[in-house]
Order: sequence, then structure tokens, then C-alpha cells
Amino acid sequence: MNNQEDLRGEESVESTAEVIDENVLQIEKLRQEASEFKHKYLHTLADNENARKRLQKERDEIIQYTRRDLLLDFLNPIDHMENALKYTEGASSEVKHWASGFKMILNQFKDVLVASGVRPIDSIGKPFDPHFHEAIEMVETSNHPPGIVVEEHIRGYTMGEKTLRPARVKVSKAAAVEPQQVETKEDSQ
Repeated sequence: MNNQEDLRGEESVESTAEVIDENVLQIEKLRQEASEFKHKYLHTLADNENARKRLQKERDEIIQYTRRDLLLDFLNPIDHMENALKYTEGASSEVKHWASGFKMILNQFKDVLVASGVRPIDSIGKPFDPHFHEAIEMVETSNHPPGIVVEEHIRGYTMGEKTLRPARVKVSKAAAVEPQQVETKEDSQ
């Protein structure tokens, strides 16, 4: 009976070893699946974070463009008011009183622009820069070197580092040299 008990013992050990091997394989398979799920979870978490950041950036850009458009819409009425107030100096005292009130309102508008980061572009006497200026006319002059802004038709503005509206300017160019009349032999005789 010893042989039979030994055989049964060996079978029992073999079946236990097989169960252990199956359990080890199953545990390894479960670990691999858990690792894959963890990887997928972290990947999904990163994707969600990136989507959140992208949406926030897009939202900020939309707000910035909307703000720029709104401020740009205010520039034309401000220009018109400035131009109208230039002509009040020779007017009656009543018109001058009205004009002083309008100047105060104009200054309040300008304060709003400054608070929003909008700054006027200084153009006159500066070299022409296509990033800040839009040339509407070239003026022949010997008073300024070529390429200098000599007159500002409409003031330009920047908002931060970007040009909100370029200044419309007249730019100097070299005066045309009139060809001297060449004396011919016939003229001198």
C-alpha cells in the first residue's frame, strides 16, 4: 500500500502544483489587466486635463477678441468727437461751455481705453512702420528724410503688444529733383 499511497501523494502534489500554476497564471493575468486599466485611466485623465486647458484657452481667446472688437468700435466715435472739438475754439462762449463738457466725457472714454490696455501710437516724426502705420499718401518734402511720418490722418492704437488699429498717415519721400536744362550750342549763340 505504500506504493499506492505514494502514487496518490504524488498525484495530490501534482494536482496542487497545477492549481498553484493556474493561480499564478491567473494572478499574473489579473495584474496585467490591472496595469492596462491603470494605464487607460491615467491616459483618460490626461486627455480630460488637456481638453479642459484647451477649452479654457479658447474661452480666453474668444473673450479677448470680443473685447478687442468692442474697443475697436469705440475708436471711431472718439476720433469724431476729438475732430469736432478741435473746431470749437473760435465758437461762442455757450458752445465752448458745451465743448468743455464733451471734453470731460471724451477724457472718460480715453480713461476706459487706458484701463483696458489700449494706448495711442505716437506717429508724427517717427519712421514709417507697417506694423503700426497705414500709409494713405506719400508727400514730397525736403524737410524730412524719406520714410518719416509727417502727418497723422487717423490715430492708431495698440492693445498690449498687438496693434488694435494702425495709424493712417502721410509719409515723406524725397523731393523730385527737377532736371536742369542743358545748354546747347544753339541756346548759347
